[in-house]
Amino acid sequence: MPKYLASVTHPLRLRAFRLLFVGRTISAVGDAVVPAALALAVLRATGSTSALALVLAAAMVPRLLLLPVGGVAADRFDARRVAILADLARCASQLVVGVELLGGDPSLAHITIASAVGGTAAAFALPTGSPLVAGTVDAAHRQRANALLGATANASRLAGPALAGALIWAAGPGWAFVLDAASFAVSATLLSVIAVRHVPQPERRSLTADLLHGWREVRSRTWFWTSLLGHGTWNGAAAVLTTLGPAVAIDRLGGEGVWLLMLQAGAVGMLTGSLVAGRLRPRRPVLMANLALASYAAPLILLAVAAPAPAVIVAYGIALAALGYLNPVWETVVQSAFPPHVLARVTSYDWLVSLGAMPLGYALAPLAARAWGEPVPLAVAGVLVLAACAGTALVPGVRRLSWPAPTPPAPAPVPAS
Repeated sequence: MPKYLASVTHPLRLRAFRLLFVGRTISAVGDAVVPAALALAVLRATGSTSALALVLAAAMVPRLLLLPVGGVAADRFDARRVAILADLARCASQLVVGVELLGGDPSLAHITIASAVGGTAAAFALPTGSPLVAGTVDAAHRQRANALLGATANASRLAGPALAGALIWAAGPGWAFVLDAASFAVSATLLSVIAVRHVPQPERRSLTADLLHGWREVRSRTWFWTSLLGHGTWNGAAAVLTTLGPAVAIDRLGGEGVWLLMLQAGAVGMLTGSLVAGRLRPRRPVLMANLALASYAAPLILLAVAAPAPAVIVAYGIALAALGYLNPVWETVVQSAFPPHVLARVTSYDWLVSLGAMPLGYALAPLAARAWGEPVPLAVAGVLVLAACAGTALVPGVRRLSWPAPTPPAPAPVPAS
């Protein structure tokens, strides 16, 4: 039976986490307005979807290639310092794009270079998330802390398109990037004044040895890497739905309004799931979260058979609620199950599998749709998600994994410098 967390000190009462939470919330709001602004700005400037694809690829490619290196850096040099430098680099890159757009004659080359810098910085920033939480919040409060961060990120995604539209209408897309740059500056400032526990590396190794050591930590836990395969499959299927879903909704389910309602239902679902994750504590956290994640098969298959729009919308909202629930639970378990000095590297491999599967889905979905029609890739993606996520229940490590036992008090935080 699920249990509920006992009444404990709220993580927001901890100064270090409170400042981390504020910084991450502000940067999440800034990031939420950028996708719409970027697409509109590049299309206004060039009129070319190929140019937009180039800018997006310039950010995605270095982020994927350098994620493991970012994990090594965060483990080796202190996640807080790496996160500060990454925030400052992203601040500069977004400011360059904003200035280009506000100037009235934006250069595609400058925007592409700035996007590549931002993608490189993101590769170093993403692996710092778990070490920052683990270094500011003790094990008893991490589930609620992760749920709070997830809730604010999802709320930002929910409000982001509306905020972006208002900002673009009132002042133009350039100011969206200036706002995002300012959010990263605020985040870096707040990080610079907090104390974060850092466990130094037990020995000096080469970059290659550090990468291999992190990979061995991943491979040694069957519950982790089998779940990663399920999560990667989920992300690839999400790319298929994102690519083909709008056309099915418009052509067969009732029009653009159906797709927009799906997106809103998904955003509300993710927010709801992350809020539930702060309270619900099942005995087998990864097993339950992975089984819930398998529910994403429902909207994929319902889209494939062109089921009534209300059924598709509800199924999508429930499936995204499962994702909103999984993320904080997964992060909490990982933060406690791995040694602190490898946590950033493990997180980087997690991100690499999740993000790497999405371009594959984006590339294969239209090819399969042209060859066999849209229902086939949607149905196949649904079956794969169901098999990969629910299939983790066959792994003994997943079935047996429970919440980690309480750990001794961690060393005192290293003072900010």
